[in-house]
Amino acid sequence: MNKQELINTIREKKSFLCVGLDPDTDLIPPMIKNDSRHPLFEFNRIIIDATIDLAVAYKPNIAFYESQGSRGWESLEKTIDYLASHPKGPVFTIADAKRADIGNSSRQYAKTFLANLPFDAVTVNPYMGHDSVKPFLDVPGKWAVILALTSNPGASDFQTLNCRPGTAKSPPDTEGTVKLYHAVVKACLSWGSPENMMFVLGATRPESLAAIRKTAPDHFFLVPGVGAQGGQLEEVAAQCMTHEVGMLVNSSRGIIHASRDDDFDIRAREAAKHLQEQMEKILISPP
Repeated sequence: MNKQELINTIREKKSFLCVGLDPDTDLIPPMIKNDSRHPLFEFNRIIIDATIDLAVAYKPNIAFYESQGSRGWESLEKTIDYLASHPKGPVFTIADAKRADIGNSSRQYAKTFLANLPFDAVTVNPYMGHDSVKPFLDVPGKWAVILALTSNPGASDFQTLNCRPGTAKSPPDTEGTVKLYHAVVKACLSWGSPENMMFVLGATRPESLAAIRKTAPDHFFLVPGVGAQGGQLEEVAAQCMTHEVGMLVNSSRGIIHASRDDDFDIRAREAAKHLQEQMEKILISPP
């Protein structure tokens, strides 16, 4: 799905909701966990059917599948196939894998998630620099979603440190220091384009979103942290919405594990609907 198709889907569904498919086996209802060979897929299938008219994107976190061995990987494959063929699609799909390595290894990771598993996008850790990210950006029609400022408490350990960015070819900025996450965004802008690169920016740090939006005015942001982690949708939209919308807001636990009982699909839909209705109001009357 290219950028314009994503924007069109947002407009059609009146939503910029991304549902995180992070099924915790301890929270999956027994009726699913005990009665299926592929409980992760069966759980995902029901969640998808309950929410796909409200969501424009889905983001499986790969850890929840890899931890289950080969059967978990099969569930991931079945999930992405199901999303790709769903009659209420298309939807934008993100492999939340947080991969990157030296160039040759990154090419294999890109092949895994953007070819063998036909995701639209994959989350990428930029810590190793340009050559580790480039293979993901070289896949035609696909996206790299760069970790910039994440929503977890530990983000402040490194991401918010002051630094004076510069390289051997580009001396340090003489105007002073910037936050490390801001330096990451500024550097990455020359690696890709708004057509193939997004940035992860956590909803739990809304004070930083406006500054990053000024630096990257045309890029989509993937914003986790709304809901269970405490981020506020209206505040996020006020800081980084553009005329193209320019953001996908992710909710995982707050939707898929809204209930641990047999009514989990009903509760998931209610939670997704609550967010979608807020998004519709924001789209009608932008902040």
